Amino acid sequence: MRVGMDRRIGVLPGFAAVAAAMIFLFAVPKGYFVAATFAATTVMMVVAYLVGNARLPRPAPRHLLIGLGSAVILYFIFYAGNLAITNKGLLGVSGSSEASIYALIASPSNPLLLQVCVLAFDAAGYESFFRGTLQDRLQPRLGIGAAPAVALVDAGLHAATLNPLWVVTTFVADLAWGLTYRYGRNLSANLTSHFLWDLAVFIIRPIR
Repeated sequence: MRVGMDRRIGVLPGFAAVAAAMIFLFAVPKGYFVAATFAATTVMMVVAYLVGNARLPRPAPRHLLIGLGSAVILYFIFYAGNLAITNKGLLGVSGSSEASIYALIASPSNPLLLQVCVLAFDAAGYESFFRGTLQDRLQPRLGIGAAPAVALVDAGLHAATLNPLWVVTTFVADLAWGLTYRYGRNLSANLTSHFLWDLAVFIIRPIR
């Protein structure tokens, strides 16, 4: 006789739930974006738990250093990209696309503590699902190719924002975090990188 219930669900139903949550997030009015972010990233974490792949091993100092290094490198990649956008009009993308992203999270109307909490959920949700679950499942078959594959999936979902800059930056950031996950071999490195990068870009030293 079985005692209790198997908590596992399949990857495809889990992905469908995450995709629906993300499309909902990008469709809500701007005033509800923060609340919807908490909801969508919670769905990601719950799905990662139910699929049973996301693991949070104890972080070693080297994993934290890898995460810090990844965040610093990614920040300067975005800094250089911002210069290209503002000075060269790269791909015809304007600064207004950039400003619209900041307005959703780093709005002066959002208290600092709320902004930090949103970014913490953002890092935990996206990394637990897209790296700790989806990439983890794809790596045995695709190897290093799992990183760009997952980045394409996440960027594709961000197409629902109708903001081409958000799609491109999502792919770049996800590719960096995919490589961090593959070579860091520890989800804590990704959580560190994603959260520190979010803090730097949206609060400490915004790039705009």
